[in-house]
Amino acid sequence: MYTVTVERLFVAQHFLTVPNCGAENELHSHAYTARVEASGGSLNEDGYLLDIVKFEDCIEEAVDKYRDVTLNDRDEIQGNPSVERFAHVFAEEVAKGLEAPCVESLKVSMREDDRAWASFEKKV
Repeated sequence: MYTVTVERLFVAQHFLTVPNCGAENELHSHAYTARVEASGGSLNEDGYLLDIVKFEDCIEEAVDKYRDVTLNDRDEIQGNPSVERFAHVFAEEVAKGLEAPCVESLKVSMREDDRAWASFEKKV
């Protein structure tokens, strides 16, 4: 299996909507790290899994959509804006623009602090 990975850093805000989360229930910012991995079992005729510049463009469009916004205000993030849910929504956003026939899956790992990552993987 071949994998191409791109990381982007950006800041966004949210507040958790489940009770008893202390300071997490108040509006606050995170310096998110989005690690996006495209994987597939074959390469194209040029020996690439995908065009990395176009892949970076798809990721940058997703970053631009969520940079400096309050995640709770985004219609596509329904319910509690957990890092798990954000990884899922971010993966869907990147996948919208991805045109790479050799890519079989897309995985987004999202980090919102120094301790933990959450991931979502989808078949494409």
